[in-house]
Amino acid sequence: MRVHIHPDNPQARLIAQVIDALQRGELIGYPTDSGYAFGWTLNSNQAAERVRRLRRLDSRHPFTLCCADLKQVGSFTRLHDSAFRLIKRLTPGPYTFLLAAGANVPRRLQAERRRTIGVRLPDHAIAQALVEALGEPLCSSSLLLPDHDLIGLESEELADLLDQRVDLFVDGGACNAEPTTVVDLSGDLPVVLRRGAGEVDWE
Repeated sequence: MRVHIHPDNPQARLIAQVIDALQRGELIGYPTDSGYAFGWTLNSNQAAERVRRLRRLDSRHPFTLCCADLKQVGSFTRLHDSAFRLIKRLTPGPYTFLLAAGANVPRRLQAERRRTIGVRLPDHAIAQALVEALGEPLCSSSLLLPDHDLIGLESEELADLLDQRVDLFVDGGACNAEPTTVVDLSGDLPVVLRRGAGEVDWE
């Protein structure tokens, strides 16, 4: 199934339709400020396993939480003051921040050895509308398929490719495909693990 949602002014009735699908445990594809992503709810183990199979990930691969705001980030991580200030300055935007996972984060979503979790506050109206309407973080993983080069595909082509792979594709048109900048904030100082779309101006 495919639903077209306006990328700047998401229609509330269509966002509600996507939320209904998520709450049924379904797997979606949705747009962010760093390309399309897989999305599912915290409790949907089946959807998470589908993503692992689609991306050929091992059981230890951590996923990311797409959050509505810093308050939600703080509810699922151990967020110290300096990390809070940096995230507040840089978001919403194309960054993934690694933080110590809080008690609300299921073990299966955490990086196994370090007990960290990646969090995002994307600068995309559809992604923001989804997590706000859901009322909790959206589990997320970059929309990558090992046997397919997705770079340069139009959203219509991507929707066709994913037709049998996801339950619902949220078509928000073209979006930036450059990956996020990944910053580890689990220690005393920020460490850039990957340079991507987000600027690094604090080093």
